[in-house]
Amino acid sequence: MANKANGSSANKQVDDIGFNSGNSEKIEWAQIALGKVVVANSERAWLYQPQSSEDRFARPMECAGSFATTKKLLDTAIAAAKVAVKSDSRPPALTSTRWAWRLAGAYHLTSPIPQLLKDAAIGFAANGRSNLKSWALEKIEEETGHDRLALLDIQSLGYDAEAVIAELKPPAAIALMDYFTRSVQDDNPIDGVGYTYTMERLSLGIEKDYIEKVESLIPNDINATRCLRVHSAIGADAGHVDENVELIAQLSAAERTRIARACYETALMLFSPPPEGYISDEELQEILEPLKVN
Repeated sequence: MANKANGSSANKQVDDIGFNSGNSEKIEWAQIALGKVVVANSERAWLYQPQSSEDRFARPMECAGSFATTKKLLDTAIAAAKVAVKSDSRPPALTSTRWAWRLAGAYHLTSPIPQLLKDAAIGFAANGRSNLKSWALEKIEEETGHDRLALLDIQSLGYDAEAVIAELKPPAAIALMDYFTRSVQDDNPIDGVGYTYTMERLSLGIEKDYIEKVESLIPNDINATRCLRVHSAIGADAGHVDENVELIAQLSAAERTRIARACYETALMLFSPPPEGYISDEELQEILEPLKVN
């Protein structure tokens, strides 16, 4: 099905980092950016560049979804964002000081979520989408209290947690929350489903060895990975991802297209280095030192 004369390099890149799903004869597609379409079947998914408005994949998708092809569509939209980010910039090495920075980011990513999901539930209810309203309300239960875990982790590192989150507001976390806020407060909050799927899907890449790496940076008697564990492959997100796909696969073609695009846009923000550059450990230490608790 691929257009071999067009974008073959990008197609191969996305294939290489795509995710495997089950078996189905269906084909789904979604335009995730101008001139950039993700096409998915049961075996693979790839990027496609339509040549004209008459191209099949230039037209809006109208087919029903399935667990296998919908999952591949969403996962490859996320993977396509990783390919699209062309930068030689790499995050600084993880240190205990930088872990405090990341925990502050985790707090700002989790604290507004319950209220924003309430906004989504109201929007879905107004549109008569009881299934999506139920999804949002269930997510509230799943996500409530995660900001508290981040605060406990910061406190365990020996800092005044409330002071740290007031001082440290990672721009990437703020940008992501701005995007999610706009999504759920839209007349149709469906983009918020794509944001949520992306965040939970990528958390599955955080496995036990990474958690152990973080723990090796801090004293053995300190527990500062509570929030990380919840948002990892050993936490509840693994089950949430499949539950999300089951719901999304039952939605209309137009809604699945918007969700795939939101997955791409969310992943672009996650994979892109900060335009202002990474804060240095020296700057972090200067900010954090006065916030230590005796």
